[in-house]
Amino acid sequence: MKFAMQALIAAVSLSMLGDWSVGEEFPVPPDTERSAETPMAPSDVIAKTKLPPGFQLSLVAAEPDVRNPIAMTFDERGRLWVAENFSWAGGGFGGFKSDVRDRILIFEDADGDGTFEKRTIFWDQASKLTSIEVGNGGIWAICLPRLLFIPDKDGDDVPDSDPIVVLDGFVDGSSISHTPANGLKWGPDGWLYGRHGILGTSLVGKPGASDSQRFAINTGVWRYHPTREVAEPVMHGMTNSWGFDFDSHGEMFVINTVIGHLWQVLPGAHTKRMFGIDINPHSYQLMKQVADHVHWDEGEGWSDVRKGVTDSTSEAGGGHAHIGLMIYQGDNWPAEYRDRVYTLNLHGRRINTDLLKQDGAGYVATHGPDFCFVEDPWYRGMEFITGPDGSVFIADWSDTGECHDHDGVHYGSGRIYKLSYGDQRPLAAFDLKEKTSSELVSLLAHRNTWWARQSRRLLTKRTAAEAESTAIHHLLKERLRETSNPITRIRLLETIATTGAADEAWWISALATEDEYQRSASLKFFVDLITQAGKVPSKEVLQTLEKRAAVDPSGIVQLHLASTLQRLPVDLRWKIAEHLAVRPEFATDERLPLMVWYGIEPAVPRDLTKAVALVEKSEMPLLAELIARRVTQEIEREPASVDRMLQLATAEKCRHGESVIRGIARGLSGWQKVTAPAHWDQAAKKFGQSPNEEIRTLVQNLSVVFGDGRAMDEIRAIVIDKTLPTDARRSALRSLLVSPPADFGPTLVTLLDEPGMMVDALKGLAQYNDPTIPSKILQRAGKFDAAARTEMIQTLVSRTNSARALLDAVEAKSISASEISAFQARQIASFEDETLTRDLTRLWGDLRVSAAEKRDQIDAYREKLSPEVLSQADLTAGRVLFQKTCASCHVLFGQGTLLGPDLTGSNRKNLDYLLENVIDPSASVGADFRTVLIAMEDGRVLNGVISQMNERTITLQSPQETITIDRQELEEMKTSQVSLMPEGQLQKLNDNETRDLIAYLMSGVQAPLPPD
Repeated sequence: MKFAMQALIAAVSLSMLGDWSVGEEFPVPPDTERSAETPMAPSDVIAKTKLPPGFQLSLVAAEPDVRNPIAMTFDERGRLWVAENFSWAGGGFGGFKSDVRDRILIFEDADGDGTFEKRTIFWDQASKLTSIEVGNGGIWAICLPRLLFIPDKDGDDVPDSDPIVVLDGFVDGSSISHTPANGLKWGPDGWLYGRHGILGTSLVGKPGASDSQRFAINTGVWRYHPTREVAEPVMHGMTNSWGFDFDSHGEMFVINTVIGHLWQVLPGAHTKRMFGIDINPHSYQLMKQVADHVHWDEGEGWSDVRKGVTDSTSEAGGGHAHIGLMIYQGDNWPAEYRDRVYTLNLHGRRINTDLLKQDGAGYVATHGPDFCFVEDPWYRGMEFITGPDGSVFIADWSDTGECHDHDGVHYGSGRIYKLSYGDQRPLAAFDLKEKTSSELVSLLAHRNTWWARQSRRLLTKRTAAEAESTAIHHLLKERLRETSNPITRIRLLETIATTGAADEAWWISALATEDEYQRSASLKFFVDLITQAGKVPSKEVLQTLEKRAAVDPSGIVQLHLASTLQRLPVDLRWKIAEHLAVRPEFATDERLPLMVWYGIEPAVPRDLTKAVALVEKSEMPLLAELIARRVTQEIEREPASVDRMLQLATAEKCRHGESVIRGIARGLSGWQKVTAPAHWDQAAKKFGQSPNEEIRTLVQNLSVVFGDGRAMDEIRAIVIDKTLPTDARRSALRSLLVSPPADFGPTLVTLLDEPGMMVDALKGLAQYNDPTIPSKILQRAGKFDAAARTEMIQTLVSRTNSARALLDAVEAKSISASEISAFQARQIASFEDETLTRDLTRLWGDLRVSAAEKRDQIDAYREKLSPEVLSQADLTAGRVLFQKTCASCHVLFGQGTLLGPDLTGSNRKNLDYLLENVIDPSASVGADFRTVLIAMEDGRVLNGVISQMNERTITLQSPQETITIDRQELEEMKTSQVSLMPEGQLQKLNDNETRDLIAYLMSGVQAPLPPD
């Protein structure tokens, strides 16, 4: 009945997908894989895999019985469910295909001999299938852009009806090349968890929900409660997570690629991400991974593994790409392997091991020994899970590529292996649904957590029937009283929570236990209960949380209390946050101050007085800084709060005065002018003499924003004093240019004659709308070094009149057209001045090329750049060209700027891929790389991508600079559908230069720099 209304709402959307019944024939797409090789035979894979003594690899299933296994799970009968994906066509073939079907299979050991001899097709009408899970009388499946529930109440392996759309709004797989929503798994709290990748933003909710009833996620973890029918984000951040698990204490850990491989999943956390803007513009600082290592040689580019795993990267772990995460809690492997984190390393073709231990308020993971080395070059581990016999099941996609590659897909292969230890006796056929509730409660103590998890799920479902719930609740609480084993007690607490066996008072009493992990588990379940829709926490509840924050010695409990803040009404967070913030033992913890900040941030602008009071009391320097930053962004509405912070800092009445200065300076970054607080003079005097150079520089910057005349005179004097060190003068000039004085243009012109000052002077002159400036710059062009000439071009293309002067100089041949980059040429075109655009085309070239012309260009370059021609390339010259034309936006071999995608991780060896992306970069562009056009009130026009944004400022990144803009100085802003990377990048290169650059981009090793 829970899904009846959803079924009606979903009917229209489902009707568009055609017949959802199981088809008689299933069309497997033809292979598009370009490699002429074939996968290694399963028997050879098993024979050649290197394992520790006592371990053995065996085959569960292989093609044609299983192909392209993308996910798998077990049901309560020990049957293996497998999601086969055929709709993924590869990044170079349009991502997921809507006209290709996927399916769900069941593998069954019906006679209990240890072999899956029965194969059933449960459903073969799936589309863009990425994950499955079993439970609540059916199957859950992510079929982009939806989360579906496929009912099978009678368990006859035939869907009872059409699938029910539970959630929709996930990014459609055809619009992104990889990293879609994936990864269904039941949590110990009864929620169904999933993951989301970084290439698109989803707006997730029930079918028919308005935007305001949905949540946004563009990378991280989300969850859905099947009986409350509530969905929510859990954690924001990372890159492309494809695996998570829960440890024996119920703590969740998630695997990732490239920027770090292991995070603890803390509800409400905002973690480091590979690119793009965090979902909250006021998160300010993002959490690092818990692992203290990476799995490649950091002296190499992170994706050098594509050309082969070096000895040093192999020793470190085999590479950056991780798929699947398992915390082994089975009963087959030896005890020394238990409770470790395991992940499948894609390029290293092995299993990585991380060792978890408590660290402050969280965890740290150290590098354990790698094992299970697979020799098959086609091996692509996609998922691994523990089975009922305690062995580990591994799904192998069996292909040559990966999510980035454009080499096609081999649809004809796929394997599932089993990794076990010693001689195993087959399990007799079983069905846990036939067990009594008492027997299921007993199984919560099983050494293999598989049995406990299945039992908890079944007990949870049984309590939906009112007649059984009372008896089950009694059994669980009775067993908890009788049991001393700490892990069994946590499993019982989990099941008490998921079955609804306890009220608020019971959970409050459970918080009194001496075991910190049991307190942490009880706290999470208590909070989940008291924050359900429509509930307002009682006074007793709040007092309980406040007491825990004040006295609980456990960092783990403190961390979850901080996470709890975000689940409470905003105005009820202050006291708990204060108790957390004044604990000196956690003052410099890496995670706890950030979690407190994420929880308190929405409350700050609502009550600045309480925010300032927390700055005064906080033992946490980072928390004080972040609150000060947020308070400062309200300075125009309530300036007294900023003044009060300065007063406290100057009088040393708060623990972390320098943190206050940092927060205020960062809060005003990009602001042009604001009235100085009353206590600024005293603060400037005190902190302007700080031994910390960073603080002194920030005081200079703030003096300019506050219009401190005396300080500005001192800064101006430093700028022009040639007896001072150049670094000090440059620092002073940069401070002054935060809000440049109206009369400072002539001084900047004179600085053009000083080699150490000319680059910053050129940047400053871009802010002055003086018609005489372009000629004064161009008169000195011959004196400028390479860096200054680049900055000169950037300054001149920022205004219509100076762009005119630049093109006149090109026509007069005093400036070479080749010095104007494609990005800068597009900047000139963005003025939409007919005369300028005509002259730009005549002197530089045409930026706008038709699709047919682009195809012709690609074909022409492909013909020119034959393997023989590329073999004659000068890779050193190509590296120099890369540094000149590409490194300001892209990273290759670990060098450059990550403004656009990291090229090391792209399909660089594919000439077609390179030419398509260089010649037609806007054909497929992610939202994070779309160009934003900004017109300033002072006449400048700026292009770039937004890297940070809040209510007052926008930080814009371009190949030449990063600039923070005061929104009050902005006249117009519009987002283009074109890529940050402009067309015409090859236009100014001759044939040899094109050859050298393309060959360098395709190379597998870093080229040497030219000799000095």
